[in-house]
Amino acid sequence: MKKIRLFSSISPKLVVSSIAPPAIVALFACLSFSITNTSAVHKNISATVNAAIYKLNGDVQEILQPNVDKMSNWQAIVMEIHEEAPLQRVMRGMATDMAEGAFFYYATYISRFDEEGFFINSLDWKPDDDWDPSTRGWFKEAMANKGVFTFSEPYVDDRTGSLCATFSKSVEDNRGNVLGVAGMDVMLDELTEVVSRANISEHSNVYILFSDGRYLTNPDGKKIMKESYFTDAILKELKKAGYTKEQFFDGSQKSFIEGNRFYVASRIGTSPWFVVTDGPVSDFNASFKRSIFIILCILLVLGGISAFVNIFIMGVMRRKEKQLADKLLSETEGLAASSKANASTSVEQSAAVKEIVATMEDNNELSEHISQKIKDVSSVANKTNSDVSEGVRYLEENVAKLREISAANVNTIDGIKELGNKIENIWDIVTLINSVADQAKIIAFNAELEASSAGEAGKNFHIVATEIRRLADGIIDGTKEIKERISEIQQSSDSLILASESGTEKINSGVENAAALSERFESIKNASEITAGSAGDITTIIQQQTVASEQILITLKQIAAGVENFSAATEKISTASENLRNLAEGLNK
Repeated sequence: MKKIRLFSSISPKLVVSSIAPPAIVALFACLSFSITNTSAVHKNISATVNAAIYKLNGDVQEILQPNVDKMSNWQAIVMEIHEEAPLQRVMRGMATDMAEGAFFYYATYISRFDEEGFFINSLDWKPDDDWDPSTRGWFKEAMANKGVFTFSEPYVDDRTGSLCATFSKSVEDNRGNVLGVAGMDVMLDELTEVVSRANISEHSNVYILFSDGRYLTNPDGKKIMKESYFTDAILKELKKAGYTKEQFFDGSQKSFIEGNRFYVASRIGTSPWFVVTDGPVSDFNASFKRSIFIILCILLVLGGISAFVNIFIMGVMRRKEKQLADKLLSETEGLAASSKANASTSVEQSAAVKEIVATMEDNNELSEHISQKIKDVSSVANKTNSDVSEGVRYLEENVAKLREISAANVNTIDGIKELGNKIENIWDIVTLINSVADQAKIIAFNAELEASSAGEAGKNFHIVATEIRRLADGIIDGTKEIKERISEIQQSSDSLILASESGTEKINSGVENAAALSERFESIKNASEITAGSAGDITTIIQQQTVASEQILITLKQIAAGVENFSAATEKISTASENLRNLAEGLNK
């Protein structure tokens, strides 16, 4: 009864969803295994068939190689002896060790038999008199391919009725001249036997073909050397695989799979014969398909078991889910009620915080306004301080210039006084010159008197004395004019000294006034510096207060945002609680 109640709680959809995944996994696993192993099967087919063909090729060459070796020995003997009677005896001795139906023969290189030419064979066969070996295929092939083993086209031997082939090779002397052609007939019955023993697969076919595709071996003897292996169907398969008949028989081993069949071809040694096999791929993958079917069945069984276990576990889980849903419903209802109460409280707190934020914003704005005004006052004080400092500098420069002017004026007065002293010295010199001129005039007057008394002899002296007296008068007149000019210079110098002394007094008075003004400006400068410093301190304090207000405002905004987020989260919790309650009711149903 418990099991019935357990499965009765499972819906059909749930049953299907429990069974479908294992079934899909099983099918997918089988499909993947099949696709993955198809390539492995093809490789296995190629390896198996190639190995079988390689072994069959070796078996065929084991049949042909002893005859080839005997042919090589026979050729060497012919090159050494090359006389009819001795060669006939040797040939008979070698014939005792040959297979049934096989025999040796040798024909010299002549167009017709005469006393020098001969033809011998191991069966003591006597040809007709008009029989010419040079017209035979084995002879022509050997002569056309000097020094190389040639294989004639297989034929049915008249003596035995069996398939036969001729090996032939030209015989040459030490100078390379052709002496004749040695040949050997070999029965090919053993090839059919070897092919019949080859077991590649259950439905495969194995043939030995001539180079043009005609059968050398075939279960149907009527097809041997008459019909070709390359039918239209096989040629189509070759074309699909990208081969022509000539490419398929180019001497190297070829293998391919086309459609549902495999094909392999390999040349037998240096002969113009090929071993060919074909068969259905199903010979190799039938067991594989059985394995796939068994694995699929096992996977389906395991999937069914796992689905049953899954359904059983899900039934148990559904019952526990119902219990949890009931408990979740009751807890959710309590959570929804608490969320609503928290939402109401958070709304009230959010409103209060918003009012505080608005007040702090107003206070912050007022602080910024005061700070701006203080900055303006500080700016004016700094400007005043700068202007006063500039004025003090200008006053100091003016005082310095006035002092320089006063010093220059004193130097000028001293120079004028020194000039007056030098003018006095000039006055003495002029007086001396005037005195000398008076004496010269008196001397010249006396000289004129003396010259007049001398008569004609003193005439010239009289002229000189007259000129000296005139010069003395001129000097006296010049000294008078110099005295007048000196008197004017002395008067001007005295006036300039008086003016300079008066200017010096005024300059000294200006220097004293400038010094007093500089002291007052210095006092104003100190006061403006104190004002500017105080204004800066006040600005710093106001800025600090503004920063603190901004931090408080930011904090309050963060609190307001947190309250809003909390309010929004509370609303979301309330909504989620309601949704969860509805979900719990749905689960309970």
